Amino acid sequence: MEVTVPMEGKIVAIKVNVGDKVSEDDEIAVMEAMKMEMPVVSPADGVVKEIKVKVGDKVAAEQSLMVIE
Repeated sequence: MEVTVPMEGKIVAIKVNVGDKVSEDDEIAVMEAMKMEMPVVSPADGVVKEIKVKVGDKVAAEQSLMVIE
């Protein structure tokens, strides 16, 4: 399952690593948009398989940040 963001912004924190188990609604990253920090939460239970961004990256709306299986 791809984890995406609803709007463009900047990644300010990544709170998980590849291999971490996550539960639905766990905070997995933080992005900044419109001068506000917003949590990015896991859409489902699973294991982080891939992280596609790093702190400081600018992201577009609906861009994939991670893969959770």
